Amino acid sequence: MLSFLLPLIYLAFISLGLPDALLGAAWPSMYGGFGVPVSCAGVISMIIALGTVVSSLQSARLTRLLGAGKVTAASVGLTALALAGFSLSGSFWQLCLWAVPYGLGAGSVDAALNNYVALHYASRHMSWLHCMWGVGASLGPWLMGRALTGGMGWAAGYRWIALLQLGLTLLLACSLPLWRLRREEEGPPPPSLRLGQVLALPGVKAVMLAFFCYCAVEQTAGLWASSYLTLQRGVPAETAAGYAGLFFLGVTAGRGLSGFLTLKLRDAQMVRLGQLTAGAGICALLLPLGTPAALAGLLLTGLGCAPIYPCLIHATPDHFGAENSQAVIGVQMASAYVGTCLMPPLFGILASRVTAALLPVYLLVLLAGMAAAHEFLERR
Repeated sequence: MLSFLLPLIYLAFISLGLPDALLGAAWPSMYGGFGVPVSCAGVISMIIALGTVVSSLQSARLTRLLGAGKVTAASVGLTALALAGFSLSGSFWQLCLWAVPYGLGAGSVDAALNNYVALHYASRHMSWLHCMWGVGASLGPWLMGRALTGGMGWAAGYRWIALLQLGLTLLLACSLPLWRLRREEEGPPPPSLRLGQVLALPGVKAVMLAFFCYCAVEQTAGLWASSYLTLQRGVPAETAAGYAGLFFLGVTAGRGLSGFLTLKLRDAQMVRLGQLTAGAGICALLLPLGTPAALAGLLLTGLGCAPIYPCLIHATPDHFGAENSQAVIGVQMASAYVGTCLMPPLFGILASRVTAALLPVYLLVLLAGMAAAHEFLERR
């Protein structure tokens, strides 16, 4: 039965990525029509992130009550509704309103699916599933670009993604008997832990720091790579925008490769290998070796980041027990989203008041914090 569910879970991970980069791709065409400054994209992003944090922290309770299948179907459906709402919005406050279900839907499904895969599938599937997230994150902006270049406007792009999400929701709803059968085979789920009980588990604070730092590295590198290349390496802005995609190319390709490496290496070894590779890439950005070395550094940093997130998640049942994994993964997801919210804007302030040349140093500090937290977790 697990073999029947696996293709659906792969599709669900693609759907997780589809909306993630839409706002960034569409916002240059959106904000003028709403009469707001370009910086207001950050308001929408923060609302989505806050909703995601809240739903991640509630994922254990929801999954215990409804099961992973219903949580996944309902969350994807909620995301589809929010995207449709975006496509119909005629004012900025309406976008902010629809951003609430947008975030609430994303957090629950992310935590529920990651825990389900960590419990029931080998580490290689976790890496390949997160590679599918990268496929979705690349496909979303491509569809938005098709809508914009075709003269249909940004609303059509959101509408297309909403329809794709709706189709997946119907498919997931039809598959609920498979999820239910699996749940009956496993017996009643363990009691869900309160937040205080989760935080009291040995090693939880360390793994929260590791997730916080990882997502801070990933999002800061992705957001500021183009600006760094332009301001510090003299690369033209139009060219730098394309070169910045090397980082995400490295992440997506690296997760595909990581699935094969997990056949030989344990999760902890994969995380350490990723940290060393990312460190080498960041050093290539830091050293005055010329633009080709900086571009290679971006690609190498992405390759290094690739195995860290999926392997940390897959190791959660081993670190904290299968009975606690859903609650712990919810807290991990919340920590990851907090890192995503806080650290890229913090570097923006640092770059504007000091210099953008500090990007590699900033990334190295975060990487060192992640490595220290991971080693503490492994040796506890």
